[in-house]
Amino acid sequence: MFKSFFLSRHFAFWGWPGAALIFLGTWYQVQIDVAINEWFGGFYDLVQKALSAPGAITLGEFFGFLMSFGKLAGIYVLVAVFLSFYSKHWVFRWRQAMNDYYMKHWQELRHIEGASQRVQEDTKRFAYIMETLGSNMMDALMTLIAFLPILWELSKKVSEIPIIGQVDHALVYVAVLFALLGTVVLAVVGIKLPGLEFNNQRVEAAYRKELVHAEDDAQRGSEPVVKDLFAHVRENYFRLFFHYMYFDVAKFSYLQLGVLVPYIALGPTVVAGAITLGVMQQIVRAFGRVEMSFQFLVRSWSTIVELISVYKRLRAFEAQIGKLKQSENQAS
Repeated sequence: MFKSFFLSRHFAFWGWPGAALIFLGTWYQVQIDVAINEWFGGFYDLVQKALSAPGAITLGEFFGFLMSFGKLAGIYVLVAVFLSFYSKHWVFRWRQAMNDYYMKHWQELRHIEGASQRVQEDTKRFAYIMETLGSNMMDALMTLIAFLPILWELSKKVSEIPIIGQVDHALVYVAVLFALLGTVVLAVVGIKLPGLEFNNQRVEAAYRKELVHAEDDAQRGSEPVVKDLFAHVRENYFRLFFHYMYFDVAKFSYLQLGVLVPYIALGPTVVAGAITLGVMQQIVRAFGRVEMSFQFLVRSWSTIVELISVYKRLRAFEAQIGKLKQSENQAS
């Protein structure tokens, strides 16, 4: 899964250099996001000034601010489009590397149940999920590094938070604690999902295998056999749907509550009129970025569950290759 791509001479141009390029592109996007956060502070202060004193600003100043945002947004779009295009090629090369490695051992592996699915589908899903999770994790870490000092500094302007009262840099602690709470709760709630996803692919593979054989052999694919195999697929999917239902209730309730958390924490400060509208927008955006970074596991849990399932199947596949090589070495 990893050696075939990152330690291969054939893919030396794509493996680590490609990962470095994606890393740099993600870092640059985060820097633009920081600049946009600063822009929001200035823009909303400008709006507040205009609304509180008619004629205090000119139309040129207003549209000038909008134009400055357009420049930032334009750069962000160009970087995002290029990064997305390059990442797609990078993911396909990773899939190609795994595909080439497995096909070298196809004669030994073709008898394993679901072998064709693992080579054709699982390699594609594994490379894509790893790239997606890796990019999201890099983005979360870089966003945290960039916005945590900003939120730390902005927190000095917050006089107090409800219930707790006066705490230095309180917003940082609120973001961290709220994210950790959500991560623990959702990890407990979704503890059964990886096993169900793994079993889901197993029954799907058995059903697909029978249908594939039935294309070439009239004796295969009889109605009772197909019905029985599909019944297992149906049963597992229904169990999966049920467990995802209460997991989604917890996940979406937590995320929706998270929208209100910074405003709740800022309540006493806003009522006291201790900050401007621009500063409040900066704080809310910075809080959201920090909170989202700490919520990486929460937001990615469903994808992680899928990755665990795919990894288990490919790991079992590679274990079989290892056994065959060991047997050949012993025989020689």
